[in-house]
Order: sequence, then structure tokens, then C-alpha cells
Amino acid sequence: MPARRHPTARQVRLGTELRKLREAAGLKATEAASMLGASSVQMSQIEAGITGVSEQRLRRLAANYACSDDALIEALVTMATNRTRGWWEEFRGRLATPFLDLSELEHHASYRWDVDFLHVPGLLQTEDYARALFSYVNPEHPKSDVELWVEHRMKRRVVIERPDPIPYEAVLHEAALRIRVSDRAAVRAQLTRVLELSEADHVTVRVIPFDLDDFAGAGSAMVYAGGPVPKLDTVVRDDPHGTVFIDAEAQLGRFRKLFRKLEAVSLEPGRSRDFIHGLAKEL
Repeated sequence: MPARRHPTARQVRLGTELRKLREAAGLKATEAASMLGASSVQMSQIEAGITGVSEQRLRRLAANYACSDDALIEALVTMATNRTRGWWEEFRGRLATPFLDLSELEHHASYRWDVDFLHVPGLLQTEDYARALFSYVNPEHPKSDVELWVEHRMKRRVVIERPDPIPYEAVLHEAALRIRVSDRAAVRAQLTRVLELSEADHVTVRVIPFDLDDFAGAGSAMVYAGGPVPKLDTVVRDDPHGTVFIDAEAQLGRFRKLFRKLEAVSLEPGRSRDFIHGLAKEL
């Protein structure tokens, strides 16, 4: 297969998982390459996501790595052979790669968890809220850039609005609901939007109120995307250097526990809806 100039996060993840299987088997890259009749350079490119891998070759590697996790193998085969070019491709070349990688991740996710303390999560945002947010954070950018970001963010909502939506859970701090990123009318419309979505069977919204005692988890914002098997889950976090995709199994386990901990201290869904309704009435 020809080498890719710019592999997507999904393609890189496939290569990463193949490397993890090789290392777990105690094999060197040169040994794995010989199993495929390939060069060490080709093997390195496969594990870096620069070169694709066929189903036949992937299954041969899994067999030689003595991988007995059939569900994982089938999921990796799907990653290798499913070459879906989704709606986000229309933004390629116009938006930075992390925007597209996040869209692709969401498209293939089996479920999604969000935790946010300062802003309403992107999947729940209205156009006016997203526009105000992008405009404030990026004042040096022209209006055309802002509108492109807003358009992309609105299209991302398809994963929870399509006929077969993914299960979605969001834990929001009261601060995220109270901060006025725009005027009163826009914030009221945003709260109404959250309330409407929270009525759907596949959407659960919980609120952490200001008056919760012994809460020190305000730095725990995350996007957690469930994979076809837990080993292929992904956590997405923003740091000063950009968007980070986390896939180390130990870290995934830590974030799963953290989400459940935050979920446990938040208000139940019914009480959360009442809470948000009360905030909307204050505006």
C-alpha cells in the first residue's frame, strides 16, 4: 500500500495497537517484518500509520503475536478495512487536522462521555453559543474562520441527532452553565437546548452544583469516546500545546474511574434538569 503523507489519528491508532501487540509478544519489529515478508522500514511505517495493512496481513500478525482477543482482532480488522470518507472530508484542507480527527473519532464511537467545567460541550452547543465562544477565544481570526468552525461544530452534532445516535452522557459543572459567553437571550437559548436534548432516551445530562462539599476535581475536563472494545477507547483533552488523544490502557482506566466518580457526586438526571430549568428562569 502507498505511504500516506498525513495519516489520521485513527490510522495512527491502528498502527499503535499493532505495535502494542508485538511488544506484548516480546518480538522486535524486524522479526514481525519477516513474518510478512516485508522490510523493517515497511513494518515501522505500518506501526506509525503511514502505511496501511490488509486484513490478511493483520490476521497473520495477530496469529504470530499469539493474540487470543478475538473481539480486539475483529475491531482492528474493521479499522484497517473500513475506509469511510465521512462528512468531515469536506473540511479537509480548510480546518486543522485535530478538528477532522475528532469528527472521525466521534463517527466511529460506540458511546461518548463529556466532562466540562467552563463551557457547554460542543455536541450540546447552539450556533450562537459556539460563535460567541470561537470569536472571543480567537479575536485575531477573520469572521470567515469563525463561521467555518461553527459550521463544523454544528455538523458534529449528527452523532447524537441521527436516527441511530450513540449513547451520550455529559457531566457539567454549574459554572459551565452560568458563564455568559454571549448575551442573556443566547445563554437562555443554550440552556433550553441542553434541556431539550436531555429529554432524549440516549442523552443523560448531570450537573455538579457550586455548593458541593469536598470537590477538587475541576481540572478533570475530558472527552471520552468508547471504542468497539475497551482497549480501543480514546480520551481527548486540550492542553497548552493543542489537542491530545490518549490511548494508553492504564490512563484509559484512570479516566473511566474518574468519570464514574464525577458522575456519582453530580445531581441525578431529573434533578439536573430541574436545576438547569431554574437557571434558565433566572435569565
